[in-house]
Amino acid sequence: MMLQLSAAERRTLRARAHALNPVVMIGNAGLTTTVLNEIHRNLASHEVIKIRTLSQENEERERLLTEICTALHAAPVQHIGKILVVYRPAPEKEKTPAARKLAPRRAPARRTKRSFQG
Repeated sequence: MMLQLSAAERRTLRARAHALNPVVMIGNAGLTTTVLNEIHRNLASHEVIKIRTLSQENEERERLLTEICTALHAAPVQHIGKILVVYRPAPEKEKTPAARKLAPRRAPARRTKRSFQG
């Protein structure tokens, strides 16, 4: 099952992915379980990743993108040339009591200039 994104979400994710370099390459062996595991690991770490393919055929790249997104419950963001952009939201982490203690700190109080009496 693939995630569905709205046009606004897709636009935001494309902007986020623009400066990224591909982290996974799909070679001549195609989409193996090792490659899928590597994509899964990178999606868990980064949410949005770029994947480079060596396939010359546009239809083959579209099939790879669909297969990746279906297998990993991700969403296709973009397919330009041999670069595929995939998104999967990170799972919500449960907040622990220690995490709640790390709330943003208040800014330190400003010191006022004291007049010199002497």
